[in-house]
Amino acid sequence: MRYLFHLGHPAHFHLFKNTIRALLSKGHKVAILIKKKDVLEDLLKSSELEYVNILPRGRADNKLSLTWSVIKTDLRILAYCLRFRPDYLVGTSIAIGHVGKLLRIKNINVNEDDANVVPLYSKLSYPFADLILSPTTCNNDRWEYKSLKYPGYHELAYLHPRVFTPSRIKVTKALKYEGKYFILRFAKLNAHHDEGINGITDKIALQIINLLLPFGRVYITSERKFQDEILEQYRVNINPIDMHDIMAYASLYIGDSQTMAAEAGVLGVPFIRYNDFVGRIGYLKELEDVYKLGIGLRPGQTEELINAVQTMLENINTNIYNKRKNEMIKDKVLLSELLTCLLLNFDNETKEFQKKGSSYFSKFTY
Repeated sequence: MRYLFHLGHPAHFHLFKNTIRALLSKGHKVAILIKKKDVLEDLLKSSELEYVNILPRGRADNKLSLTWSVIKTDLRILAYCLRFRPDYLVGTSIAIGHVGKLLRIKNINVNEDDANVVPLYSKLSYPFADLILSPTTCNNDRWEYKSLKYPGYHELAYLHPRVFTPSRIKVTKALKYEGKYFILRFAKLNAHHDEGINGITDKIALQIINLLLPFGRVYITSERKFQDEILEQYRVNINPIDMHDIMAYASLYIGDSQTMAAEAGVLGVPFIRYNDFVGRIGYLKELEDVYKLGIGLRPGQTEELINAVQTMLENINTNIYNKRKNEMIKDKVLLSELLTCLLLNFDNETKEFQKKGSSYFSKFTY
C-alpha cells in the first residue's frame, strides 16, 4: 500500500511519526510532504525520515496569504499524487480533502480542535474528508456523521508511556542543570484562528517568574520578541527533538500554547494555560476538569493565575499529578496504534467500529 502524509506543523510530526515508522517497517510506501513551519523541518531531519518540502518559503499569517497558500498546497499535492499514486491521504490538512476528493483517494483528517474553534479550517476541509478521526471530547458540528471518535488525545500518539520514555541524561545535557525547573511558553498567537486571542503579557510573565525563582530555575521557550529585556535572560534554545524529555522532568508548565499544555498534562506535569481559548476546546477542558492535570484561565484572571501558581508550588514535592496521569492513561487509547490499524485495514476496522461502538477501542488501551 501507498500512504501520503501531509504535515503542516511541528506537532503533526510527533502525531504521525510512530504510525509512519510502523507502516514503513511493514514494507509499505510512505511519502511525507511538509511546509516551512517553525521547527518542523528540523524535526524531520533529526528523525532521518525522508520528506519533501512543498512550501519552503512558508507564508504570512493573514487571510489573503492563507488563501494563496491553500491553492498552492492543493496544486503541489495534486501533482505529487499523480506521480506517487497513494492509496490513502492522511493529515490535519485542508489540502488532502480537496485532492482526495478530486482523485477519489480515501483521505483521513486527524484533528482534535472543536469545529467552532477552527471554523474556517472545518468549512474548508471537513466536507471533503472521508473520515474525521478525533477525540470523543471534540465537537465536529454537522460533520459528526463522518467522524470516528476515540477516547484519547493527539499527544498520546507520541507521549503514551508505551512509546515514550523520557531521558534524564538528555535533560542534563541540554540544560546543564539537575535541579528543579519550570517551563514557560509564550506563543505568537498570530495564526488565522488566533485573531482576537490574548495570552500572557511581559508584565504577567515577570510576576510569575518572581514566584518561581525561589523554588528552581525558569526556562522560557518562546516564539515572540519581548518588550521587557529582563525576560531575555530566561530564554533557552532547546533542540526541538529534546523538548518532550525536558517537559517530562519539569515541575510545572505555564503558557499560552494549547499543544504544550496538553503535552505537559499527559506527562503528569501540572500546567496552567492562560488565553482566550480556555473553556472552548473539549480535550483540554477534559484534562483540566475531569483529570485535574492542569488549570485553564482567561486573560483578566491575573489574581487567579498567581494563586494557581502558588497552589501548584505547594504540591511541588508530591506525586499527586503523576497519579492523576496514570488514571487518565487507563481510560485512553494509544492513538498511533489505532491509526496504524485503521490504515492497514480501513474497511474492516471502520465496520468493526460501527458494529462494536465504544468497546472497539479496548484493544488499544493499556
